Amino acid sequence: MPSLLVQAPCGPLRAQVDRGLVHARGIRYATARRFCAPQEIADHTEPLDVSRRGPACPQIPSRLGFLTGLAAENLDHSEDCLVLSVTAPVDAHGAPVMVWFHGGAYLSGGGEAPKYDAGALVAEGDVVVVTVTYRLGVFGYLAPDQAADGNAGLRDQIAALRWVQRNIGAFGGNPGNVTVFGQSAGGDSVLCLLVADDVEGLLHRAIIQSAPLGLRLGRRPWSGIAQPVRDAFGDALGQADPRAVDSATLVRAQSQGAAAAGRGLVTGLPFAPQPGVAPLPPAAEWPRRLADAAARVELMVTYTRHDGAAFLALRPQLSRLYKMGSIGRRVLMAISAWPTTRVFGRSAIRPLATAWRAHPDRIVVHRIDWSPSDAPLGACHCIELPLLFGTPADWSDAPMLGVSAGVRDTQERAIRTRRVWADFAHHGLNPGAQGGGGRCALRAGAAERRLEGVADGAGL
Repeated sequence: MPSLLVQAPCGPLRAQVDRGLVHARGIRYATARRFCAPQEIADHTEPLDVSRRGPACPQIPSRLGFLTGLAAENLDHSEDCLVLSVTAPVDAHGAPVMVWFHGGAYLSGGGEAPKYDAGALVAEGDVVVVTVTYRLGVFGYLAPDQAADGNAGLRDQIAALRWVQRNIGAFGGNPGNVTVFGQSAGGDSVLCLLVADDVEGLLHRAIIQSAPLGLRLGRRPWSGIAQPVRDAFGDALGQADPRAVDSATLVRAQSQGAAAAGRGLVTGLPFAPQPGVAPLPPAAEWPRRLADAAARVELMVTYTRHDGAAFLALRPQLSRLYKMGSIGRRVLMAISAWPTTRVFGRSAIRPLATAWRAHPDRIVVHRIDWSPSDAPLGACHCIELPLLFGTPADWSDAPMLGVSAGVRDTQERAIRTRRVWADFAHHGLNPGAQGGGGRCALRAGAAERRLEGVADGAGL
């Protein structure tokens, strides 16, 4: 495969070129000691090979692997995981930049996973895509003592955005037009970035996909790592020093801590960015911060029709329904309507509509209803990811797609979906621009009363 030397401000990067696209993988955007904030890496003068995928943070297997198949499990795992990948058209010049934050409940996943390859999105959308890997679980969100830096994983994401601002122009990207987007925990990360300190100018548009907004913005917002989780983690670790033990020991202790939070949809986030810990303000300040963000950030929010079904299937008393075959799974989909609305959908999104009420033309909502005819849980959590990233081969092990998905129909859906995301990165919600999302916007004056135009995927 031919290579291309990219002369970036951080130093020359030797990337690969394949079918008109530049692929630069495993680029270190920062470095960090355990439980410490990320630090900038010194520039280099010799060409650096960036042709291989970087590692993921040490982690447990994804709890949704029974639907999505393998993702970061096939990557190397290392605490030295602050890496990103860039995919860009060879001839890009001033192209919109899209920065992806993966999901996985802040416990699993990695931006280097083949399932998140952005080649089709880049080629069809004429955008530059950056996929980011950040610290997870106890490595990213547990500060064991006063000397530790809290919210390290969120700080990683901000460090990656700073790297983008400085270096993405070398790949033909426009640092003045950056769309951050993420799904599930990645979508929650995007929400946190909207209210975090010192992010102004690092992002201009945002896409929040199937984030547990109801846990963050509901009547009883998630306020931090629960004491039972901390206690279970501490009991598992015993007298060992969390700064000194190997990463595998920390992951095992983390698993016991996560188990203390329970399983299912509304048990909270065992490890996640904590309000009131820098760079995040206290939860009481989030509505004001979101209203401030509305003046400068265009926002697209998406969720799926059966977002909650997979999490119901994780609950011991309901898991037997998933194992009963099509009838039991239809029951799961039916009873998922209420938790989907509460955690991901209309009720969960309403606080964002309120925050954007002074700028109703700067927010849009899509509900994704698409799924293959024999998908076990319908339009479930993660169902849109194969429409945005990877190839059919990359997703061939994903049970959520069923076994009889028509390749032609799926590809047509994927092209249309990628067009919506790329058009948003190019034009935002400008109704006069091609692909503008005005028809699905929250109507002016109606944001506090109802969500207008939550479409059946807006044609997706």
